[in-house]
Amino acid sequence: MESTEYEEGLSPDEAGQRLATEGPNALPASARGGAWALVREAVTQPMFLLLTGGALLYLLLGDAREGALLATMVLLTVAIDLYQEGKSERALEALRELSSPKATVLRNGQWELIDSREVVRGDLCLLREGDRVPADGVLVRAEGMAVDESLLTGESETVAKSTQPCTAVQALLQGAVGPAGGQDTPYAFSGTTVVQGHGLLRVTAIGPASHIGRIGAALSDVGRGRSPLERQVGRLITVFATAGAAVSVFLVAYYRGTGGSWLDSLLAGIALALSLLPEEFALVLAVFPALGAWRLARVNVLTRRLSAIETLGTTSVLCVDKTGTLTENRMSVAALLADGEMLRVNEATDALPEPYHRLLEFALLASPADSAEPMDKAVQRLGQRALRATEHLHPEWTQAAEFGMTAGMRAVSHAWVGDPEGSAAVGAKGAPEAIIDLCHLPADERDRVLAQVDALAAEGLRVLAVATAAYDGPPWPSEAHAFDFSLLGLVGFADPLRPGIAAATAECQRAGIRVVMITGDYPATARHIARDAGLGDSEPVTGDELAALAPAALAERLRTTNVCARVAPEQKLAIVQSLRASGEVVTMTGDGVNDAPALRAAHVGVAMGQRGTDVARQAASLVLLDDQFSSIVAGVRLGRHIFANMRKAMIYIVSVHVPTAGMALLPVLLGWPIFLYPVHIVFLELLIAPTCALAFENEPPERDLMREKPRRPDAPLLGPGALAYGFAQGVVVLLTVLLAYGWAVRHLEPSQARAFGFCALVLADVGLIFSNRSRSRTSIGAMFTPNPIAWAVCVAACAILALAVLVPFLAELFYFGPVPLAALGTACAIGASSVLWFDLLKLARRGARRLGLAG
Repeated sequence: MESTEYEEGLSPDEAGQRLATEGPNALPASARGGAWALVREAVTQPMFLLLTGGALLYLLLGDAREGALLATMVLLTVAIDLYQEGKSERALEALRELSSPKATVLRNGQWELIDSREVVRGDLCLLREGDRVPADGVLVRAEGMAVDESLLTGESETVAKSTQPCTAVQALLQGAVGPAGGQDTPYAFSGTTVVQGHGLLRVTAIGPASHIGRIGAALSDVGRGRSPLERQVGRLITVFATAGAAVSVFLVAYYRGTGGSWLDSLLAGIALALSLLPEEFALVLAVFPALGAWRLARVNVLTRRLSAIETLGTTSVLCVDKTGTLTENRMSVAALLADGEMLRVNEATDALPEPYHRLLEFALLASPADSAEPMDKAVQRLGQRALRATEHLHPEWTQAAEFGMTAGMRAVSHAWVGDPEGSAAVGAKGAPEAIIDLCHLPADERDRVLAQVDALAAEGLRVLAVATAAYDGPPWPSEAHAFDFSLLGLVGFADPLRPGIAAATAECQRAGIRVVMITGDYPATARHIARDAGLGDSEPVTGDELAALAPAALAERLRTTNVCARVAPEQKLAIVQSLRASGEVVTMTGDGVNDAPALRAAHVGVAMGQRGTDVARQAASLVLLDDQFSSIVAGVRLGRHIFANMRKAMIYIVSVHVPTAGMALLPVLLGWPIFLYPVHIVFLELLIAPTCALAFENEPPERDLMREKPRRPDAPLLGPGALAYGFAQGVVVLLTVLLAYGWAVRHLEPSQARAFGFCALVLADVGLIFSNRSRSRTSIGAMFTPNPIAWAVCVAACAILALAVLVPFLAELFYFGPVPLAALGTACAIGASSVLWFDLLKLARRGARRLGLAG
């Protein structure tokens, strides 16, 4: 590649041509196989197999019309399942598209942020700390760069990078050997992570042609085990299915033994098995998290692991960064302090008194011009305005050495050379205590400076100190302590709180969620911001305290404060572990490479989408697309909402299966005509499935959703109280329909009695929808709560019921006889009246909940 290509990069046309020719920069997807895979999954479900068996029995031993009707309804049921599964898959695919990693590439001389799948061979990619390497390539520039290659090698040690050739790695790119473990290698590999420094990568292999592609590794989320919720529901399904199989065999034998035909015996047994098979549980677990993730994306929270949704609503402690999450991360210089004198400045300041020129000059020299750091940008803005007509700007100087920030030195230093034979000017800026240490100030001078820092910090300003030194290098020293620094003064930065922060924290407090602010800021600054944000006025715990405290003492200390100040990113892990050990459910935010362990250790890790690194995003369960605290609170609220709606759907499933199973079994045991055949079960399934997957998922939130304490993370979705409530609802419907059918059997023909009882059953099931839609409202009140899908399902069910009862051809296929309209109206009224009993049950459940007895 010629040097001009380094300067301009690829043209859009050339990049597009290579993308079309060589394909996207992506590994083969581990997709489910598209529509055919969904069809195969649907037709192997027990429900489908049982219904198909019933249809074949009709066709072989009964009426061909009845078999054709049942087969048609089976296909309709499968179509509904496919639509719901497809909707979930589309929602997840949209989220996968949204969460695709990004890459910064040079195109036509301009840096562009693109989807990493659009990276092509020959692209020049900018790599920075925290970035994931998008493709295999050669480093044409590497500044202090180190890469984590454990994904390929399994070695935890990072690998230093340079632009010098390495024979071993050259062989690697040719496919001869595995990744080299040596240092100073000039190649970077797809999927590895930059943990230090920055560089430029010329792409040589993409997608399947990359090293990780050739060895068949997967960069997407590793397959996970079943969540606690899935295991719980799996046990419920197993219990129901086992009981259904046993009782169905008994029913077939019993009915045949009492003189019933084999056809009726088998059909009654299939109907009972279908009525006891709660396949909707699995449907709810598939649809709700997928659509919930889509809803979370609409409030700027991207879900990387669906299991996080059920945990998000249980959050009891929310640990958040100050800068950029509570505040706007829009820094501006607000104060300069030099020679003990304070000067207030703002974005309109365009000139400074002479005593402040050197302070700002060396603050500029310690702040890279191309930095994305908000404080660096604020210094650059003020310096370019206020020093433009002075000799304190040095565009002709060359940076000769850089000493970056480390865990032990919270300051950066840059050495600049004006002419090859002149001495270097060194500028340093950083935490006041770090600069004081570099300047080796005596105790009294140190105390005086720290008092000035406290005064600025008490106003909520973030404070940096600035120092200067002269040096006759090269050679350059290995650390900044080798320079003889002199303190120039302090710079105070204002970073306003985001709008609505106080309201959001108040909402958390009402919901029983404690907000803990974690920051690297000076304690007085952190305390002021916390007070303004509504977090109280507790004494901050500092990073030094945190390091010195034993685990038990730290846990106690964290119970008494909502502010952690002067905390290094790697200390976040200790905070998470301490809170978890205290029984808290922790949601933690983070954006940097060093935040990754804490994000992974938290129950729910939330990475910043705008300013976060790829390392943080890969470690997190959720990604905050707008970096706003209010979006986190909205996510917690929505997590509670999703879980509440799942619980409503599950209770409805339990309650609706009780009368269905009871009416498939009890009439036979009582010697009455068979009430339910498979065709009736399919009809009810057409009502139940969309109700569970669509109507309840679309239910608006309860009014007191964020006024309750977080539920326990180990609390089951269906506790004993919830199961008892659902079962009690079902028993009410069962008794109502059984009495209605018993009366009809004595006064009407069997086919007419079946139509009478079935109308009562369907209207009672519709009443169950409204009874379970709202926990805090009565069934009548729920009718006035907006949910168009619930109404659409109910209206459709009633319309199809009317056709099945009133159209002679359909009535015959449903084993219905002609019933006077007045009698049908009476049956519907009997079924609908069940809602009154449901509301009495709801009042009883509220009382039980107040006593702590309901689940």
